[in-house]
Amino acid sequence: MAAKQLDAEQVAEMLALAKRSDSVELKLTVPENAQKSTIAALGLDPLQAQIRQVFFFDTPDLALDKQGIVVRARRIQNKGDDSVVKLRPVVPDELPTEFRRSPNFTVEVDALPGGFVCSGTMKRVLDLAEVRSTVSGDRPLKKLFSKEQKALFAARANGVALDDLSILGPIFVLKLRLQPAELGRPLVVEAWIYPDGSRILELSTKCRPTEPFQVAVESRAFLAERGVDLSGDQETKTRKALRYFAKQLQEA
Repeated sequence: MAAKQLDAEQVAEMLALAKRSDSVELKLTVPENAQKSTIAALGLDPLQAQIRQVFFFDTPDLALDKQGIVVRARRIQNKGDDSVVKLRPVVPDELPTEFRRSPNFTVEVDALPGGFVCSGTMKRVLDLAEVRSTVSGDRPLKKLFSKEQKALFAARANGVALDDLSILGPIFVLKLRLQPAELGRPLVVEAWIYPDGSRILELSTKCRPTEPFQVAVESRAFLAERGVDLSGDQETKTRKALRYFAKQLQEA
């Protein structure tokens, strides 16, 4: 899971961002032709997975995505609902103080082989049925978001209001959290299943801002020993979902 293709300047930039962030998440997406073997190699049992439904909200031409804004809501089995307004990329030192100090706001660096991005995320925990009733049309979309989330959205969104957004989704997600003794840290596996039958299998682990490269080396070694393909093209879950559902809206 190391950003092994980064040059020296990019490595320095990522480390500088990480030091001013709350955490780093190392990610790897597995090509579809290697997913079956990866599931077997890691001993994954789909019946142990937590089921999730993920909804994104944007305009049909993805105006928010073009501005670096992600608006999302989730339904999570045996846990409840939540909503998120995320900005990416961000520079931690340039974020408004009122957002940075909020207990609901986190700054994180996501690192994939060959790339990284720093994001700022404002989260709200919701009651169990709020997302379902909203996407069913029984409640206005803006009710999913807190005053802090609305303020963050307004500070970044240009020419787009929450009421302008369409529902993009849902995506069906299976999530497993492993605790490999050999790795010594949690390994999260998410399978995102798209309506056309395509899938993204993502492996990830979080670490402190001071240890991304050490953890990356250890994680790569753990996966390589099990024959997991570390060389495939990387594809982000969110970007694929947005493009898929935006195309459906445009063709409707």
